[in-house]
Amino acid sequence: MISKNISRLRRAQATRRRIARLRVVRLSVHRTNQHIYANIISAEGDRVLASASTVEAEVRRQLSGHGGNLAAAVVVGARIAEKAKAVGIDTVAFDRSGFRFHGRVKALAEAAREAGLKF
Repeated sequence: MISKNISRLRRAQATRRRIARLRVVRLSVHRTNQHIYANIISAEGDRVLASASTVEAEVRRQLSGHGGNLAAAVVVGARIAEKAKAVGIDTVAFDRSGFRFHGRVKALAEAAREAGLKF
C-alpha cells in the first residue's frame, strides 16, 4: 500500500520534470498542518534564491493565529513575491509539490500574483 505522502511526491515529480525541461526559476510550495513554506529555486535547481514561511519571526508577528490558515498563506505569498523582486526575479514556474491547487496553496499563489510575481 502506498502512503499519502509517497502519492503526493509521485504527483510532484511530473511537474518538477516539466519545469526542469523548461529551465526556468520555480516557486516551490510546501504545507504542513501548522505552517506553509515557499521557496524560489534557481533554474538549475541547485540553490534557493529566496524563501518565506510562517516560521519567520516577522511573519509570525503579522499573524493572529497559527501559520496553518488562509491568512498566513496570503502573508507568505506576498512576502515571497517582494523577496523575489528584491533579487530581480519577476517570472517563475509554480510548483505546488503535488498538493491540490485549492485552499492555502491557491491563496499563496494568488497573493504572490497580486504582489507582482508572474507565473
